[in-house]
Amino acid sequence: MSLEFSHPLWDSFLEDLEAAQDISSLTEVRDKYLSRTKGLLSLEMRQLGKLPPEQRPGEGQKLNQLKNAVSDALDQASEIRKKAESDSRLSREHLDVTLPGYETRLGAVHPIRRIWEEMEPIFVGMGFQVVEGPEVESDFYNFEALNIPESHPARNDQDTFYITPHTLLRTHTSPAQVRTMEKQKPPIRIVVPGRVYRRDAVDATHSPMFHQVEGLLVDRNITMADLKGSLECFFRELFSADTGVRLRPSYFPFVEPGAEVDISCPFCSGSGCRVCKKSGWIEILGAGMVHPRVLTMGGIDPEQYTGYAWGMGIDRIAMLKYQIDDMRLLFENDIRFLRQF
Repeated sequence: MSLEFSHPLWDSFLEDLEAAQDISSLTEVRDKYLSRTKGLLSLEMRQLGKLPPEQRPGEGQKLNQLKNAVSDALDQASEIRKKAESDSRLSREHLDVTLPGYETRLGAVHPIRRIWEEMEPIFVGMGFQVVEGPEVESDFYNFEALNIPESHPARNDQDTFYITPHTLLRTHTSPAQVRTMEKQKPPIRIVVPGRVYRRDAVDATHSPMFHQVEGLLVDRNITMADLKGSLECFFRELFSADTGVRLRPSYFPFVEPGAEVDISCPFCSGSGCRVCKKSGWIEILGAGMVHPRVLTMGGIDPEQYTGYAWGMGIDRIAMLKYQIDDMRLLFENDIRFLRQF
């Protein structure tokens, strides 16, 4: 490429252009000569003001011609370099269409999520509404409103993750019971699935983070018979039509009377096996009639309304249904384990 005039910048530009063998180098050359702030041509044009007035038009025209020539040369060189790089890449990365394709590894629904998605439609079909509550909770909703006094060991720092003296990570999904009763008058039928947190040592049956589903029904003339019937309906749908349910007296601060609920072992149909320790029954959840004080804290008159509540571990149900003997497997993200589901 030639001009009708010679210029030292043109000669040095041609040397730099020849040395630039890739797009990155061309960019550096472009900045060197055409940058508005530090480009050599830009600096040269700023010197025009120092020339006598009669010389400025001629020198300015020459510099503009030089600038256009430099820009055109860079554009042409850039196209050539791009094509060369593209041809080189295509030659290296050619695709042999006769080769077999890569195997696509399909994912699977996590066993906890699988059980979660099985349980919710059953409860919805029974007339319950699925609600959620905050995982960061106040001690009022997590303890006080559920008839758990300050002296109760569950409120100890060794059992609960406190964020501030009155704010914590919820230890159960039960706080949503009171929150719902404050906003909604009976009849109330809700289930509350979600994550909960406790200061438990990690072992085969405990984790500091796990999943629960809470159930609450409040209406007129609700009895323990309604509680047992609802649980029978649920477990027979989740496991099998012949699943038995029994209630044993127990104590929980937020229910009165309270009960531990067992189901007949789904693996041996109650005849006795390793899973149920030859008893034919498996403890599955805690339940009972909502304590009058809890109803009062929720703004409901215990003289006119009664209700039942229960809470169960989703992780425990998954372990039972899929015969998982170590809770840690649910949280270790071992692909070999998860592929089974």
